[in-house]
Amino acid sequence: MSAVEQGWDDGLIARRVNDRAVYDDSEPDPITGDRDPAGPLGGDGGGADTPIGSAYGGTLRERLDALRELMGLSATRLDTDTLTEAGRVLDEAAARQRLSSRHTVVAIAGATGSGKSTLINALAGVPISETGLRRPTSGAPIACAWSDGAAGLLDRLAIPGRLRRRPLAGGSGDEALQGLVLIDLPDHDSAVTAHRRQVDRVLSLVDAVIWVVDPEKYADAALHERYLRPLAGHAEVTFVVLNQIDRLPGDAAHQVLDDLRRLLDEDGMALGEHGEPGATVLAVSALTGEGMVELREMLGAFVQGRGAAARRIAADVDAAAARLRSVYVGQGRPGLGERSQDDFGARLAVAVGATAAGEAAERAWRRNAGRACGTPWLRLWRWYERMRTPGAAEQQDPTPAEDEPTARQRVEQAVRIVADEAADGLPAPWAQAVREAAVRGSRGLPEALDALAVEAREPTSGKRPPRPAWWPVAALLQMSMTLLQIVGALWLVGQIVGVLDPGLLPPALVMLAGIVGGPLVEWACAAAARGPARRYGQDTERRLREAAAACGRAMVLDPIAAELMRYREVRQQYATVSGRRVRNG
Repeated sequence: MSAVEQGWDDGLIARRVNDRAVYDDSEPDPITGDRDPAGPLGGDGGGADTPIGSAYGGTLRERLDALRELMGLSATRLDTDTLTEAGRVLDEAAARQRLSSRHTVVAIAGATGSGKSTLINALAGVPISETGLRRPTSGAPIACAWSDGAAGLLDRLAIPGRLRRRPLAGGSGDEALQGLVLIDLPDHDSAVTAHRRQVDRVLSLVDAVIWVVDPEKYADAALHERYLRPLAGHAEVTFVVLNQIDRLPGDAAHQVLDDLRRLLDEDGMALGEHGEPGATVLAVSALTGEGMVELREMLGAFVQGRGAAARRIAADVDAAAARLRSVYVGQGRPGLGERSQDDFGARLAVAVGATAAGEAAERAWRRNAGRACGTPWLRLWRWYERMRTPGAAEQQDPTPAEDEPTARQRVEQAVRIVADEAADGLPAPWAQAVREAAVRGSRGLPEALDALAVEAREPTSGKRPPRPAWWPVAALLQMSMTLLQIVGALWLVGQIVGVLDPGLLPPALVMLAGIVGGPLVEWACAAAARGPARRYGQDTERRLREAAAACGRAMVLDPIAAELMRYREVRQQYATVSGRRVRNG
């Protein structure tokens, strides 16, 4: 039994935590699958860009390959807008793949007055961004790289050289943060639209993001509805830092932090607490340095793990799969069962008139039996009737009533019903594809069925049904009865003219035997013909039903089956993309 018939595991798209573990010096790169002999820092910790490799490794590579295959299979079934985001994910994954795996690009985002610039300056140890409401960069992102080799990544972010900085005035910087590239973003709540567009553009390209909030705006609806809630699936590459806790007296900082965790939970963002994967939430004061050591340690461990790029791409794939769910996951178990196929064949048989053709073939068989075994006088009379009223014998089948549907209407209805049954439970685009395939295949179906019907009527108009072995015997008996009648009649005539000796009884008995025996033979033959005639009619009906069903299968059911097979393929690919596995039958 196929996976589709058995059912699909369509639960919520789960976060693939098992494939995103932080590794040490001997563990393979989470994106390439290759082991780095120089350790997590690659020896010199800088130098030229080290490309991620020719392909992503492990489960992430399988999911990206499946997403690419999914888009290829769906190109003619789904509109371009539906696949745009999935295409963007593939493009960005390929672009990130070609760039350095030694660096982790982390954006620092926040609202006006949240202290982003102060925080990045505290991490770098030197003034990187100007603090205050006015910024000389006109709202452009500023980059700070802790090691060399990040030029390609910054080019991808379109950050010009004049906005690229180094910590400690170009010194070696903090060893724990080697490989870190921090991006100071404009305020996400800026009144300037271009600033907000810059934020959105960079956030879609970085490996991770640090959201800086302050005690006044941490519950801002714009932040939660525009960013945190839509990016809830990116929790593992998200830091939420409550800055300026030096402004909160006593236990107020703990209360605000707890309320922030509650809001993040309502946003659907998993929190990385008690060893569980998720977003990192902590409180700091970039001004006084409180909590900065802990932030630096967490950020250093995060960067040295080198898993951020793979986690970000995996989260993007999760998000793309969630958006595509409605066009790939339907209700129930779609397909075309044997009952639907049999019902379709039965409707086509009605449209082609299989029952009427069988009845006509049965009447033709019995009619031929009557011609072969009937009395010559009766056959002569029937010939005379046919000659006197030409065409009378052809009017055998009643004319259909005007309110009955025509054969073409019956065919169209049968196609519509079987297409609806096959499309039941499919997502809208694939249901539409199944219906269109059925309509395309049925365009020549009425004409093909008409040809079958004409061929089925040939036995009644041209060829004669096969004759059983007893027909010649019956014909011989009928001829004998006729000869008895002729002999008896001649005998009587001979007696009347005086040629033969008088005696009425013997010729009368001979003639009577012929007269009575002829109808008896005909009646016996008619009785004997009922069974074979019925079987002949049933065989004709069966052959016409099978021919109509075969015609319908080739022209309608096979195209429908091809669409359903394509849907099974895309469902299999979608199951891989979404990180699920289809249960085998």
